[in-house]
Amino acid sequence: MRVAIVHDMLIRLGGAERVVLALKEMYPEAPIYTLLYDKKLDPWFGGFDVRASWLQKLPPFLRARQKYLLKLMPLAVESFNLRDFDLVISSSTAFAKGIITRANTKHVCYCHSPAGFLWDATFSYLQSQNLGWLKKQAAMRAIHKLRIWDKSSSKRVDYFIANSEATRQKIAKYYRRESQIIYPPIPDLGLEEEKEGKSKPETKKADYFLVFSQLAKHKRIEVAVEAFNKLELPLVVIGDGPERKALQKMAGSNIKFLGFLPDGQAARYLQNCRAFIFSGEDDFGIAPVQAMKFGKPVLALRAGGALETVREGISGEFFDYPLPEIMADGVRRLLDKQYDENIIKKTVERFSQENFKRDVGSLIEEIMRK
Repeated sequence: MRVAIVHDMLIRLGGAERVVLALKEMYPEAPIYTLLYDKKLDPWFGGFDVRASWLQKLPPFLRARQKYLLKLMPLAVESFNLRDFDLVISSSTAFAKGIITRANTKHVCYCHSPAGFLWDATFSYLQSQNLGWLKKQAAMRAIHKLRIWDKSSSKRVDYFIANSEATRQKIAKYYRRESQIIYPPIPDLGLEEEKEGKSKPETKKADYFLVFSQLAKHKRIEVAVEAFNKLELPLVVIGDGPERKALQKMAGSNIKFLGFLPDGQAARYLQNCRAFIFSGEDDFGIAPVQAMKFGKPVLALRAGGALETVREGISGEFFDYPLPEIMADGVRRLLDKQYDENIIKKTVERFSQENFKRDVGSLIEEIMRK
């Protein structure tokens, strides 16, 4: 069976890219098609057959500004030549599911979420761009056209897999399609940590709270920063992104920004933190599960995938609105309770790479028999 994997863009290492790595382990001969590829991912993808679209030939300053390429991405993803494959697995948030395959090729889409900027987060996305009136009107027209393409291209998928119940509901609402839930694989960062053998973090064990996230608008990291400014408790922030400079300016001396860290180093901070702070809404949210794998309680916004992964009073707590005062109250509730690390670890045993590979493999075997 000839298999290909298609992913939106390989430009950062996040949960969606971890899914691609797991699929590659399942189908080691499969080439990976993607709209754009960043060389900084060579440590993970450099040894694979990665085939970037013609967008890769654009000047670097354009490739780094993907929002200006949105109109071109449907054309680019439709240009992939996939006629030699019996099975194509797309790992998609926005564009990868729009590939065109032969009539007898099976197309299975692992959907991380329908594109938020096209559907449920359109207005917050436009607001984050700080556009003038004319540019905002032009952006709304472009989003309207992309939304039509997105809905139409969803019909090209033979079988949808959703990464959570939240995503399953969005696939049903926006695409009018059924899907099966298979939770994404959670990498075992502890094993990678032992191999690296580097020094432990300077921060003492259990005296700080931790954020481990891409620093982007929709992650709402500013809520955590403002809350911990008020609480004057130590907070460590791991991750990078367009909001880092603005967040650092607003942060007090009790908040440290470490930028991007390799898995092994990030694992040490997860192992030693007091609790994990998850201030935004994700349709699944891998980082909180990684923290719980180390037995750490999580404070999460009561929304999205956290409702499926965090057990209130057992593996963490929720706060109801993304406001610093409400998050601060949640932190105080965390401090007032004692959590059993072993029980927390057991609550996330189901989110394993082995379960992901088994469930995806079984589904694909069933699909290919039809």
